[in-house]
Amino acid sequence: MSNETAGFERNARTVSALTFLSRFGGLARDATMSRVFGIGPVMDAFAFGFMVPNLFRRLFGEGALSASLLPVFVRELDHDPATALLMARLLISRAMLLLAAMVVAAEIPILLGLFDGDLRIGVRLLAIMLPYAPLICMVALFGSMLHAYGRFGPTAAAPLILNLLLVISALVTIPLVTAGSLTVEGQITLVAVSVLIAGLIQVTWSLRALRRVAMRSGVPDADRARGRCRDVLLQALPMAIGLGALQLNTLIDGLIASWPSLIGPTIPVLDVAYPLPTGSMSAISWAQRLYEFPLGGFGVATATAIFPRLARFHDSPPEFVDALRRGLRLTLFVGLPASLGLLLVRDPLTAVILQGASFTREDTLLTGFILLGYAPAVWAYSVNLVFVRAFYARGEAMTPVKVAIGAGVLNLVLNLVLIWTPLGIAGLAWSTALCAVVQTCLLHRLLGARVSGIIDGAMRRGIVRTLLVTLASGACAAAVLWSMQPSLHPDSWGFQLASLLAAVAAGGLGACATARLMGMPELDWFLGRSLAARDD
Repeated sequence: MSNETAGFERNARTVSALTFLSRFGGLARDATMSRVFGIGPVMDAFAFGFMVPNLFRRLFGEGALSASLLPVFVRELDHDPATALLMARLLISRAMLLLAAMVVAAEIPILLGLFDGDLRIGVRLLAIMLPYAPLICMVALFGSMLHAYGRFGPTAAAPLILNLLLVISALVTIPLVTAGSLTVEGQITLVAVSVLIAGLIQVTWSLRALRRVAMRSGVPDADRARGRCRDVLLQALPMAIGLGALQLNTLIDGLIASWPSLIGPTIPVLDVAYPLPTGSMSAISWAQRLYEFPLGGFGVATATAIFPRLARFHDSPPEFVDALRRGLRLTLFVGLPASLGLLLVRDPLTAVILQGASFTREDTLLTGFILLGYAPAVWAYSVNLVFVRAFYARGEAMTPVKVAIGAGVLNLVLNLVLIWTPLGIAGLAWSTALCAVVQTCLLHRLLGARVSGIIDGAMRRGIVRTLLVTLASGACAAAVLWSMQPSLHPDSWGFQLASLLAAVAAGGLGACATARLMGMPELDWFLGRSLAARDD
């Protein structure tokens, strides 16, 4: 195996480790927020307000702009570093002007007081947090440039800043609420302000890291830089739709779940009761945070690490396919056991992370029920990220766009049907999971028609062995949970934690032992020992 392929796997491990650290910070944030605010209209309002800038981050920052910038920046960096840096500066300045204009346009009706009544709190929080959107997009663009230089750590660690400030702002305001000098609405408002402060710090952090490595030499070709900048911007919109399929589906889920808190308990035109209760938005947000832990910890990390290599070898089929296969095998090796494991530990996981104070046992069961729908497709969410980046590395922006639009339409239809079934709010999760699997199948079929040999003999054997690893891991975790029976001690945080840790340890050991017995190279790749691993 080449040193560069090994570098991809080491980079994936680095990004994964730092992302897991960041995700643990996110879990600390969620543990704090859930206990302080619970499930209800206040948390519904915050989740709604944060949903829009978070969508901007995923679509334009980590998604479209970064995905369209990185392949062009990598090629220009190899050809002419000075021109590459000028192109990136032009792109960032123009993108920030566009995003800032969008923010101002959205803020105007809010500042004019056009939204009132039940919408007031959610819209006010949205107005506070909306400027976070261009800031975090700038952080993502800086991160994309750092990735081209082989620096993955600063960007992966940046979310720790947001998590830390959210925890601090939620905790330090508790005495003020207890003393009666601050309302709960005022408390959540201060938490929203901390999001904006975090964005400013993250920009400074990322810019300092970039300045250490981006040393310009020579005179840039201004005309070439402007032309490349224009190409990147023209590709960004279709890429936003293609890369953001899961995020767009999540937005649809959020809007449907927010109806009771933002509009009311009925559908005015039809004059019928809405099938979802107040608190649905916060409940589904908590479930999304939990399934995003393994997704962000490894699925996003692998796709992020593999993208520069795919971009660099887009016109060299053997190297391109080799990197794609390894990325897919590594993603499935972690994603399939993670899907089954998350399904099995959903209740103790929810209890350990979220339950306590304002977050009741009933809230835990509701969130676990929703997580039951999201969990089976964690592997598909992860694989889709790799497939979409493979298309973009080849310069094909519209193919994943068409697939994403189709998945979005299917998700909307299923959402509107399933919320009226006994699944209720969990119907949104099942719809998202089903659409992710459909999207995976379509992307594989379409990419396979363009790049031959994606699924070769070694990969087929790897998939079969990964399924055996998944079954072994699940059996070990299920045996531990059955023997400990955490459901008999629902209010004991210590017992829920012990059950969770024991199940995760048993599942992880079962997976590693099974993989080692079968001599799977994926285990070596996962552990960063790829140079010594066999390909099959």
